[in-house]
Amino acid sequence: MSLKHILLAAAACTTLAVSSAAVAAPVEYTVGTGATYRPFEFQTPSKEIVGFDIDLMKAIAEAQGFKVQFINTLWGVIFESVKNGDRDIIMSGITITDKRKEVVDFSLPYFAAHQLILTQKNVKINSLADLRGRNVAVVANSAGDIACSEAFGKASRNIKRFDNTPLALEELSAGGVDAAVGDVGVFAYYALQNPDKAFNQARDPSFKDQYFGIAVRQGNKAVLDQINDGLRKVYKNGTYAKIYAKWFGANTPVPKLPID
Repeated sequence: MSLKHILLAAAACTTLAVSSAAVAAPVEYTVGTGATYRPFEFQTPSKEIVGFDIDLMKAIAEAQGFKVQFINTLWGVIFESVKNGDRDIIMSGITITDKRKEVVDFSLPYFAAHQLILTQKNVKINSLADLRGRNVAVVANSAGDIACSEAFGKASRNIKRFDNTPLALEELSAGGVDAAVGDVGVFAYYALQNPDKAFNQARDPSFKDQYFGIAVRQGNKAVLDQINDGLRKVYKNGTYAKIYAKWFGANTPVPKLPID
């Protein structure tokens, strides 16, 4: 073999090796998540982001062969972060609504949710209307805020808006408000973790079943298809049920999701 042929063969092998490495390297997506939403996403003392959403996204990524990097992202800018390309995916206990569908594309539902009212132990109610004239904590622009705004008027002084769920629940725990309205998963978990507070729980008859979804930039079908395919896999192979039991208890029924 001539020197020319040897060099050409070496170059071809090098190109093949580089090409194979590029193919083998899994793509990594950035996932924006507001890590103040226990038990879905929150930070440990060492600043590691953990929670139900985190475990589920990792399982989806493993099932589909891609990697994920979680980035703590403020709720107030989380939709903008995926819209402008700073994040590939956002997953932060985001309720699927028609209004939000105008901004992002949602995955299949991954968590069955509705709003829950927590009240001080001396405040017992049967509906949201029973809180008229009382101070109620909500997260600004959340589904709970929307429900209270519809019931009492968006400009009501009795609606106390906070930047995140922990702040709203801290206000309730400190006695600064009579009640708080928010997602059942977080609120039920908080009440379970604070039995000394003896919070009362209520669901207004108007609170419809809602679902959380994983969101991507509008038109990003390639990433959305991967998420949906992975979600179907982990739901059907039992991985979802294991993650659900880890965060909500082994005796908690796994919700039936419309993902077929």
